[in-house]
Amino acid sequence: MAGQRARELRAMGRDILGLTAGEPDFETPGHIKEAAIRAMTDGQTRYTDVGGTPVLKEAIAGKFLNENGLAYTPGEIIVGTGAKQVIFNALMCTVAAGDEVIVPAPYWVSYPDIALLAGGVPVFVDCPAASGFKLQPADLERAITGKTRWLMLNSPNNPSGATYTRAELQALAEVLRRHPHVWVLTDDIYEHLIYGDIEFATMAQVAPDLKDRTLTVNGVSKAYAMTGWRIGYGAGPSALIKAMVKLQSQSTSGPNSIAQAAAVAALTGPQDTIASNRREYEKRRDMVVASLNAIDGIHCAAPDGAFYIFASCSALFGLRTRTGVAIESSDDWVMHLLDSQDLAALQGSAYGVPTHFRISFAASTEQLLEGCRRIARARDELSGQAINQELQ
Repeated sequence: MAGQRARELRAMGRDILGLTAGEPDFETPGHIKEAAIRAMTDGQTRYTDVGGTPVLKEAIAGKFLNENGLAYTPGEIIVGTGAKQVIFNALMCTVAAGDEVIVPAPYWVSYPDIALLAGGVPVFVDCPAASGFKLQPADLERAITGKTRWLMLNSPNNPSGATYTRAELQALAEVLRRHPHVWVLTDDIYEHLIYGDIEFATMAQVAPDLKDRTLTVNGVSKAYAMTGWRIGYGAGPSALIKAMVKLQSQSTSGPNSIAQAAAVAALTGPQDTIASNRREYEKRRDMVVASLNAIDGIHCAAPDGAFYIFASCSALFGLRTRTGVAIESSDDWVMHLLDSQDLAALQGSAYGVPTHFRISFAASTEQLLEGCRRIARARDELSGQAINQELQ
């Protein structure tokens, strides 16, 4: 809704400031681009193996072993056209009509739709701000039924930035051990975007006894600023990977050959840009969090990972715009930001949390400061009696 309105306003000549990007604003590192050029020059322009080139699978296996302590063979790895395709393949291969897929909320918007496309039923579990937007073991236990097929875990999380610690994953693993029919899909695409002293952990790493029913998904998009290259990968039990490769062979076949060569360079080459980009993101995060919390009625915690701020606007509910429109949800608030201040943000209802809104700090400092100024002006335009002020 907000996205369509933003496009309409741009078509009318309005200068819309967009803070919705789900991709880094940094350039792909030079050595990765050079690897792509060499691949073209060397004639690597043919079809590749459906599940990925052997050299890329070797690089992925090395990444998992060196960074996560996970040992995978080439037959346990698949490369797809983005991590989204890997997730799609997995659910399409395993979910039958009526199977349930547990989706903690807030969630990435594609999880429930992919489950529905596979014939499954997304089961949403509320993870409120009071619990750090993280799934609690007791809530997971209550959500599991005999029809449960998958648990989707995204850490760091889009949109909240919530990042599970090793201990928190171990507590969830204790629940999963009591339900051997439930598989786990861990979406680790923001693995390298964690702030402070938090150490990244993933389920197969902290609970190796669950490895044979865990699919670990990752990619080069966020860490290496390679969203447009469209390379994601997953590792899991060989029988699952074999089925996913078979499905992919009848849909898109192998990923782009040049992009795969670039991904090899990303995973095996210099890693220094990851740390420098992360430091810049962290400075932006702190600046935006401080600016938003200074606005009456806006509340947010500093996210532990990713590059999004997921802020509560529920204290504004009940107020009215100058044209008399009531703010009753994040959808209303986001539309008010767009119409009154030419600022594009994303409504929390898209992520299962209608009390919040998301802005991306994958943007320049100047854009972020201007965005915060526009949010403050939009708040100042509201008047009336607020309700639900306790919802934060």
